[in-house]
Amino acid sequence: MRYLFLSVLVVPVIVILMLFNADDLPILKVEDLVVEKFASCGVPHHLCSPTTMTFVEEDILILQKNNGVVHQIQDNFWGGKELTEKPVLEVAVNPIRESGLLGVTSVGSTVYIYFTEVDLDGEQLGNRIYKYDWDGDALINPVLLEELPSNEYHNGGAMVTGLDNQVYAVIGDTGKYGPLQNKLLEYLFPPDTPDYMDTSVILRVDPEGPYHAIGIRNSFGLAIDPITGNLWATENGDDSFDEINMIPEKFNSGWKVTMGPATESELSNLPNYEDYVYGDPQFSWEIPVAPTALAFAEFKEIDTYKNALFVGDCNNGNLYKFELNQERNGFEFDTSLLEDNVVNKNESIEEILIGTGFGCITDIESGPDGFLYVVSLGDGVIYRILPKA
Repeated sequence: MRYLFLSVLVVPVIVILMLFNADDLPILKVEDLVVEKFASCGVPHHLCSPTTMTFVEEDILILQKNNGVVHQIQDNFWGGKELTEKPVLEVAVNPIRESGLLGVTSVGSTVYIYFTEVDLDGEQLGNRIYKYDWDGDALINPVLLEELPSNEYHNGGAMVTGLDNQVYAVIGDTGKYGPLQNKLLEYLFPPDTPDYMDTSVILRVDPEGPYHAIGIRNSFGLAIDPITGNLWATENGDDSFDEINMIPEKFNSGWKVTMGPATESELSNLPNYEDYVYGDPQFSWEIPVAPTALAFAEFKEIDTYKNALFVGDCNNGNLYKFELNQERNGFEFDTSLLEDNVVNKNESIEEILIGTGFGCITDIESGPDGFLYVVSLGDGVIYRILPKA
């Protein structure tokens, strides 16, 4: 069984956006894009555990997993960028393992944040989703929207906003096994637990509504196709078969019965939960890579990537590029090796591999400038990918 985010050493640091040694940069395997360090752990005391980021109108907010701090990036005296000295928000979080300050999205000046909350004594309260107003200097007027179960692992936390401004969030199984994990109620684990609900699901947070999907094991990434509005997600398997899924409404991802393409036997063992329908993943890795974030690029100066989905992983620090089919509901490949939509053991990943050396990637965002921003928890860095001048 694999867990993410366990080996990141956190030391308080300050982030200044400046020139960096090109030798320290990840490597891109294409000629028309370049990568640069946009923000990095450097001089003492700020960005040390970047988890995720969001663009709020013209502002950029960055979340730190382990200390519950949100910072804004602003212009500095030298014409570059740096983090604000004063946090725009501080919340009490449990930083252990897959807990902490985990997710963020925004609608206009309204910001939604997902984190594992603790009380004044450090006792874990659970995963929480709050809504805040952004006034340009601070996140104010907190409103609690969701009280969710939590665990050391499988807390999810990724958030995204749809084209219709629907706010989504994902939570993993948090160690619960019941109907939402495709187990009959009599097999509930732990027995008689009162909080098996709101686990293994994609939630409609605001406006609130029925679960968008169930059967989620351990997802760290959500993305919206800017053309179709389709919701996409990554999924981490247990010992095999990590996944990329397109998530239609009323989707059943299959956990805990199946991961990867389902066999006939597994399909026959899937219980019916209301009217949720199972579908095979759009892509799977037989050997786990821990896929996390994913995003659609909108490079304004070139159209080479207008049909591309970018996916990052945590195990290898790889960045992958998948070419969407004409219907934008699956992928196309140049070689027959991946026609089954699976990278099997000992098969090459060269066709989908576009970058290496990014550390443990925890978020990828397409910015209003059309560039791609890659958050590396492992490196304590936010990288920016842009067209080559």
